[in-house]
Amino acid sequence: MLVTEKNNMTEEIEELVRRYGRERSSLLPILQSIQRKHKHIPDFAQQEVARLLDIHPVEVFSVISFYSFLNTKPKGRFIVRLCQTISCDLQGKAAVSKAIERELGITFGETTKDNKFTLEYANCVGMCDQGPAMIINERVYFKLTPEKAVQILNELK
Repeated sequence: MLVTEKNNMTEEIEELVRRYGRERSSLLPILQSIQRKHKHIPDFAQQEVARLLDIHPVEVFSVISFYSFLNTKPKGRFIVRLCQTISCDLQGKAAVSKAIERELGITFGETTKDNKFTLEYANCVGMCDQGPAMIINERVYFKLTPEKAVQILNELK
């Protein structure tokens, strides 16, 4: 990271701390704001957040690693999270998963070469009665079939 990028990141985090406060309870909203803008939370940002909130960097990293929606590495523009609960399994998740992988040419845990799509599994998306379900960024899709999943992806391409 270049010096100007570090300075910009520091200024951005200082503004977030002014907005949300210096309390430990401000950590998650600050990290979510950084994630929203940069699509991940770089190491330097983690260090700056820890410094400005006067907490240990390990605490910052532990929060990031606990929440699956926070990332330390860049991901695709569209993050596709497919529910992997048993209820989605029973409703045909395996076929949907294979169709998604085939359509994007990657497997779960990978990002497309153009950085447009990242595939991940989610432990639960809260749609057990309407599975299989997936979330793309912040939008939920449910009652998926392989064809419906591919159609959704094609609309995003």
